[in-house]
Amino acid sequence: MAQVPKSVQNLIEAFERLPGIGPKTAQRLTYYLLHAPIEEAKILAEAALGMKEKTKICSICFNIGEEDLCQICSDINRDKEIIAVVENPLDVLAIEKADFKGLYHVLHGVISPLENIGPSEIHIKELLPRLKDGSVKEIILATNPTMEGEATAMYIQRLIAPLGVKVTRIARGLPVGSDLEYADKTTLSRALEGRKEY
Repeated sequence: MAQVPKSVQNLIEAFERLPGIGPKTAQRLTYYLLHAPIEEAKILAEAALGMKEKTKICSICFNIGEEDLCQICSDINRDKEIIAVVENPLDVLAIEKADFKGLYHVLHGVISPLENIGPSEIHIKELLPRLKDGSVKEIILATNPTMEGEATAMYIQRLIAPLGVKVTRIARGLPVGSDLEYADKTTLSRALEGRKEY
């Protein structure tokens, strides 16, 4: 059996650690880069390093950006009375496709007892100070329609209920078990329009 050079094997293994990349795809990507011009490999490496060095987590909503405040939190034209609570930054991109004009709160995960992820491991408690001054009128719970997403939404709803803020849940226009990042614009628009009080 032919031996794969160590440097090639290292890159295959690095790609395999990425979500959604299996062994075959990792090999295809590696061998593509092996035969691509060196400039292309440099562009990929520099883009990955640049992203790690320049991106920050927004100090208000926990979305990603390149400043202390993300572009959405610093946009004066956003509707500051509505906050959509989402699982991860990819969900922000998905909901933006539906022309949502409010703000966000990114949890960076969901409550998952099987994976030892409780409320303190994600950004739930940081939402509460944003609701204290009474300017927020509605929280849209836009976690994925999975068991963990539902449990997280229920936990947040119980936490916010005493504050008197309207809590809604995105409608079931999304298939159960799917992720927001894969939904099309029409499905997301209907899910947002059809939200109901939680």
